[in-house]
Order: sequence, then C-alpha cells, then structure tokens
Amino acid sequence: MIQVHHIKYLREFKGKSLRNIANETGHDFRTVKKYDEMDDFNEYVQRRKRTSKLDPYKPKIDEWLEEDKKVKAKQRHTARRIYKRLCEEYPNFPLSERTVRAYVRKKKKELYSNEGYLPLDHPGGEAQADFGQAEFIEKGKGTTLHYLNLSFPYSNGGYFQLFRGENLECLLEGLKNIFEHIGKVPRRIWFDNLSPVVKKILDGGEREVTEKFYRFCQHYGFEPVFCNPGCGNEKGNVENKVGYNRRNFFVPIPRIENLEDYNKELLILSEKDMERPHYRKEKSIKELFLEEKKKMLLLNEKPLDISRVQKAKTDKYGMLRFENNRYSVSPKHTETEVWLKIGASEIEILDEDYKVLVKHPRLYGHNLQSLNWYPYLETLSRRPRALKYTGFYRELSPIWQEYFESCDYQEKKNSLKLLVKMLRETDMETARYALEISQNSERCTAETIFLSYRRLIQEEPSPFETGNEVPRLQAYTTDFKEYDALVGERK
Repeated sequence: MIQVHHIKYLREFKGKSLRNIANETGHDFRTVKKYDEMDDFNEYVQRRKRTSKLDPYKPKIDEWLEEDKKVKAKQRHTARRIYKRLCEEYPNFPLSERTVRAYVRKKKKELYSNEGYLPLDHPGGEAQADFGQAEFIEKGKGTTLHYLNLSFPYSNGGYFQLFRGENLECLLEGLKNIFEHIGKVPRRIWFDNLSPVVKKILDGGEREVTEKFYRFCQHYGFEPVFCNPGCGNEKGNVENKVGYNRRNFFVPIPRIENLEDYNKELLILSEKDMERPHYRKEKSIKELFLEEKKKMLLLNEKPLDISRVQKAKTDKYGMLRFENNRYSVSPKHTETEVWLKIGASEIEILDEDYKVLVKHPRLYGHNLQSLNWYPYLETLSRRPRALKYTGFYRELSPIWQEYFESCDYQEKKNSLKLLVKMLRETDMETARYALEISQNSERCTAETIFLSYRRLIQEEPSPFETGNEVPRLQAYTTDFKEYDALVGERK
C-alpha cells in the first residue's frame, strides 16, 4: 500500500509520466498504470474456496432432496437415510454420517426457506381449534382416538374433547360441549381448512363452507377465520396445545370404559390445569381466562342438534351401507328407503315417518359391520334351524347356546319366540337368569322358563294382605226382621 501511495504522489504532485515513474521505482509499466488508475480503497475479505471430500456426492444428494419436494413430508429422506443410501450405492464411501447430516441440514434450509413468522397478539375472547391424535385403551383394546383442542391465546387456557374421528359431527359436538361447559362462546375461532367444513377456497381467500357448519356459526354467533393453506403457524397457540395435552394428559396411555363420561372428566381436568401461572404474564391462566370470558358472547340458550339427516336404501337382507360400513335395519325393511340421523358417536335409522327403527354406534373404519339382531329375532323364531349360523347365536351366553343345542325343532321354535318376548320387555341378563332358575327345576322347557321369567319381573301381593289397587267393599248387615215378618204371616 506504501508503494501505491508513492506512485500516486509522483504522478499527482510531481507531474511525472508513467514511464518515468516506472524507471524510478523499478516497477513494471503496467503495474504503475494499474495503481495510478486505482480509485477503490475498500478492504475486501478474500474468501478461500474450500474443497470437500463430499463434493463428488453432492449432486446425487441434491437430486434426492429435489425429488423429495414432490412427495409428502412423512416420506421424504432423512439425513440418516441419505447416508445409508450413499453407503449402499458407493461401497467405499469415505465420509461419516455427521458430515452428511451437516450438508443435508444446510441444503434443506435452502430448499424449504421461509419468510419467517410474525409474532401475533390476539385480543381476549378469541380461540383456535385443531385436532390431535393419541393412543388409548378403550374397554381393554388399544385404539387411536382424536381429540379436539380449543385454545385461547390471550390466557393460554384451553379445553379438549375426545372422539373416534375428525368429521364435521365430531368438530361440532366438541365445540358445543365446550361452549355449554363454560357458558360462553368465543367471538372468533381460527380453523384449518378442514375438508368436512371447507367445500372450496374462492378467489381472494374467501371460503365456501358446508351448510351445517354455517348454521352452527350462525346459531352460536361466532366468526370463523381460516388459516392460509399450509400456514399452521397462524394458529400456533393451539398447535402447541395439541402437543401439551398429549404429553400431560395421555401419558401413560389412558384406559377408557365410557367415552362420554371420560369427556366430562376432561373438561374438569382442563380447568384444573389452568391454575398454573402463565408463561409470560404475571398471573395464573385461570385469572386471565376469567378476564377474557367477559369479552366473549353469551351462549344461545336453545341447544342445537348437530346431527345431519340423509337418505339411504337397504338391501335384500335389510342392511344398508354408510361410509364403507354396514348397518342392520330390519327384515321388514328390505330394499326400501330410510333416513339416517348421523351424530358423532351414534347413528339412528328412521322410517319414512321419521320413527326410530334401530340405533347403532357410529363405526369408524372400513368394511365394518354393526348388527342389531333384535329386529331379526321374530323372523329367526320362524326358522329355528338357521339359529346356529347367525351372529346372534355367537353373541348368546354359553348357557343359552347349550340349551338350544339340547332342544328339538318345536322346543327351539317355542323358546326363540319366548326369548324375543323377554328381550322386548327386559334385557338379555334377565333372560339368562330366568333360564338359570328354570334349569334348577326337574324339567326345563319354554313354559318353565316363562314361569321363572314372570316371577322375576312381577311382584305378587301377600296372601294375607290386599293389594293397594283392590277396591274396599262397604260392610253389609242383614236385617232379619223382614224374614221374621214373612214367617209370622205364614203361621
């Protein structure tokens, strides 16, 4: 830099030519000319281009990561999978997994760059809704259930409810349960673009929602707000709440006997959880939630029926198909149109006059079947030989199975008719107990079972006391004077 200054000094202040300066300083003429024309004296960091042993493999890694953009996130390459593939395709691959991980992390950041998130400040009285999944043991069997989370960003409070699916009926029933529990309704609720709710995303970001959801919003008065597609961060509070609830309430795996009762317990547990302090504000979540409840809407006192009704047609067996599952109706209603009243956990099948024919638990899955055999028993009692080949027979208690095995044709027919009568009036447990009592007698037949059944369900009055419903007769005293007069006249 001193040489440059000297060359410029000779040129500017001494008026020497470039050739003279070159001769005087001993520098090449082109060097002198270069420094004379130099006008930028900023310092620039010279970065060395580092080479890496991974360089020959980077195009292949980039190719795999580019292809990943075309598939769902759950099926994209992890850094470990890329390392294993490199080892498989290049037997003498010389680098460690750590080196590969570092490059994959950097490359993914380039490929999936985002614009960053803005911190949002939600006013009190607003909520966010989303579903989560967790494992449970229901009535002794392991199953995956879905829980609707409704969180309140201002206070960080929240409630959640458990269901077997994420359909519209589950969403609406969960919201309704929470509204009725707290006695208020949030002014605005943020949702994902749930397929049971959003029919179509219109130009300008407007949503065309289903009729049932629209009526629900109008009934309770809240404004639905929908996130931009793929922007779950717009409702980050409930996203965090989904994970928080799973970690704090569903570990270890809960055991459930009755889902409706368990949901009532969850509402109480949610409120108990609000007693902890807010992570940022110097108050408890419960205090903040009570503050924002004042900003919420009053609850509509008229309850809303969240079920929906649609038509279906039965087949020649009196069965119908709904959502890839089959439900029994009745042999009297074969190949006829019926109405389905569909709720989150139950389906009612109605006739054309909207009279309930049969009720079923709503099935979640594929190719499942729900059979209510009671409407079929009358038909079965006329065809007793078919009993052993029905699902109803397999559902019978062993004592009834053994009894039917010992019956001849006519006795089986009579006993089936009796069983139909008992089930219509009481239940299977009473019928089982009646058979048990009858088997203790000398002879067990349909008649003796019926007598045992009548003794079980009827209270006979004591022979020493009149029943309460027996009318009291007025006392009557005979007047013998009339008879004496007649006898006297005859004399």
